Amino acid sequence: MGGFLRRIFFRAGRVDSGQPELPESMAETRLIVGLGNPGKKYEGTRHNVGFDVIDAYARRNGADVKKKKFGSLFGEVVLGEKKILLLKPQEYMNLSGQAVATVAGFYKLPVENLIVVTDDMALEPGNIRIRQQGSTGGHNGLANIKARLGTDGYARLRVGIGRNERIIASDYVLGKPSADEREQIEKAVIRSTEALDCWVCEGIDRAMNKYNVRNNE
Repeated sequence: MGGFLRRIFFRAGRVDSGQPELPESMAETRLIVGLGNPGKKYEGTRHNVGFDVIDAYARRNGADVKKKKFGSLFGEVVLGEKKILLLKPQEYMNLSGQAVATVAGFYKLPVENLIVVTDDMALEPGNIRIRQQGSTGGHNGLANIKARLGTDGYARLRVGIGRNERIIASDYVLGKPSADEREQIEKAVIRSTEALDCWVCEGIDRAMNKYNVRNNE
């Protein structure tokens, strides 16, 4: 699968040709992508919980995500012998895929070394769900990543934001949660950082078995 993705990325010319080519041995590199919308206007909204998880994960591991690179805010963390690349694409949500494809192509990452963190209306606030692969579920950011990678076989960590049937979905996700919802979402963000460490160090199966439960279980 890794070779297949590399052929896609390089044939499509998505990698900056001015960058030096890296060695093939990148098996210990992981890419964690958080989805959101750039700019002060969207800070603290439900749709930006992917950005919140990336920032919390960086703090957990003594790093930050401030470098401007690959059309994103970019950071790095090292856990043992593993390098973790942290990415917050700075295009709007429905154009997130270009940055993800560029980074994956540059570092020659197989699809199994990628996980995308995003909000999910199908989960109640406070719940998280990890999947090894799957459909986009109508999420525009995931759909664009699938289009750019040519596969939806990457892992995803979904953070619950709930839903309100009285509010149009687009307005709901771009709104800010209530105080009670925010408290639950903040707990889920912390839990997500723990799950990501588990994914990096112990693998997707262990992360799913350990973290795919409700907070009150």
